[in-house]
Amino acid sequence: MFKQFLQKNLIWIVLAIVFIGGAFFLFAEIAEDIFEKEKFQIDQMASQFVLSIQSNTLDSLFGFITELGAVWLITTGTIIVGLILFFYPNNRLWRVFHFAVTMIGIAVLTSGLKELFERERPNLIEEYDGTGYSFPSGHSTGPMAFYGFIIYLIIRSRFPLAAKWIVGVVLGILIFLIGFSRIYLGVHYASDVIGGFLLGFAWLATNVAILEIRIQKNT
Repeated sequence: MFKQFLQKNLIWIVLAIVFIGGAFFLFAEIAEDIFEKEKFQIDQMASQFVLSIQSNTLDSLFGFITELGAVWLITTGTIIVGLILFFYPNNRLWRVFHFAVTMIGIAVLTSGLKELFERERPNLIEEYDGTGYSFPSGHSTGPMAFYGFIIYLIIRSRFPLAAKWIVGVVLGILIFLIGFSRIYLGVHYASDVIGGFLLGFAWLATNVAILEIRIQKNT
């Protein structure tokens, strides 16, 4: 049966390996340069772009958006989504397990890597959770894992296709805006955010891929 699954889904399996492997590889490349104290041109370009668009309105807007990726909100959301999945009728408990692994794992990875690289932030601003080390950005890894898993759940749901697209696009834009808000507010470098996105995506995709294999094997 497993061989049939592999043959039936070979293209998707290959694509998953390429995307997950590619994300991990690019993250490793950025991490290596940061470990060697290299400077990134994209950090300077992003900083100059932010300076060119700054305004009081955008300050307030991105101050609000960045809170949507805050630890307290992602933690609260994780508990709520976990409970919904657990008590949802006919739910597969593997989804609860992999959701928990995704969220706990990304938190541990982010904290551990911050301590490993000890990259100083461009600015320390407690108001926007701009404390501690900078790489990778937790406001990029956390939302990528959390909102990304919700996108996966919506795709696997019985919602109309139009609704799936709307939710997926909205949450995808939100993930990007949360990451960009960290650059705009000056508490992260662009390379912190890009690295966070790559790590969060790779970890999310790995867990989703394993979950899909488990589900397919048991259907």
